[in-house]
Amino acid sequence: MAPYHILVVDDSVFMRKIISDLITENPQFKIVGTAKNGKEAIEQVKLLKPDAVTMDVEMPVMNGLEALERIMAEQPTPVIMLSSLTQDGATETIRALELGAVDFIRKPSGSISLDLYKVKQLLHEKLQIAVRAKPKSVQQVAPFKVIQPLAAKSNISMMKPPDYQTATSRNGGTQFDHLVAIGTSTGGPRALHQVVSQIPAGFPAPILIVQHMPPNFTKSLAQRLNDISQIRVVEAQDGDILHTATAYVAPGGWHMTAYKDSSKVYKIRLTKDDPRSGHRPSVDVMFESLLSMGELKRHAVLMTGMGSDGAKGMLSLKQSGAATTIAESEETCVVYGMPRAAVELKAAMHVLPQQDIASKLSQAILT
Repeated sequence: MAPYHILVVDDSVFMRKIISDLITENPQFKIVGTAKNGKEAIEQVKLLKPDAVTMDVEMPVMNGLEALERIMAEQPTPVIMLSSLTQDGATETIRALELGAVDFIRKPSGSISLDLYKVKQLLHEKLQIAVRAKPKSVQQVAPFKVIQPLAAKSNISMMKPPDYQTATSRNGGTQFDHLVAIGTSTGGPRALHQVVSQIPAGFPAPILIVQHMPPNFTKSLAQRLNDISQIRVVEAQDGDILHTATAYVAPGGWHMTAYKDSSKVYKIRLTKDDPRSGHRPSVDVMFESLLSMGELKRHAVLMTGMGSDGAKGMLSLKQSGAATTIAESEETCVVYGMPRAAVELKAAMHVLPQQDIASKLSQAILT
């Protein structure tokens, strides 16, 4: 089989050489071209039609985010972003994933052999996914509804929830009959942007979210979702009390489960238990923690992602009487892996395109 053609984009000659060398250590990939800024990247994508692109963010003339937006609008191509380890780098990465990047890797230091080895392994794994992904153009996905944050919402966005006895309606309450749990992986930040931004204010249920992502990046994801949503979105903390109209994103590197304490209050527990199927956080672990909560109407969602994490947990929830189980349909998935596994197990009651998931949850819970 002919090797996949890869375009490497970085303003540093040194980094272009490092990334190119790491990629071509796998004979399945061939460097078909390089570019030193976003403008050149757009031209090269049109000329060379690569199977995938690695893209730096900070570049002169045109940066990686601007180039990515143009590429996804004009000639959708799988793009993997190179992200710095800083908070700013994480924020830019989340924005890139919203714009349609398939995934990201943290940029190699170039000086530590172990660091380069890890980056090489990740590059090969993520390129294998990217060349098979189905990137969507801007016209192919429903437009995002950007919502102005509620007054004073930004002041509480990353705080621990207030004590359940004094919860206000703005922050949500602790009395609820419904609980939503969402799992996703590759392509997930964009899917979550689409779904969470459409959840109405005052939504009468907590929402638990597992997105396969490293530490730091999940905090940026939660902050971004909070900014564009009518509900409150936070990165979960151990012991958080579950509130309605609030979504809790599992922090990278931690399993997130829900439990009911001795005073009958629902809370979050974070653990460093062993990864499940290579993942921590794991969607299966989150879903399984809801099995004993038959007193609640439970609603489980699996969206775009590689592998099968969450499928068995969703089946168990369905068998234990869950009210709703939803798998994202192939037409809107970047990678139709996790939802496909749920469909094949007959765990999904509904198979829906991304843009219909929020309305289905609202219909199930508000009517």
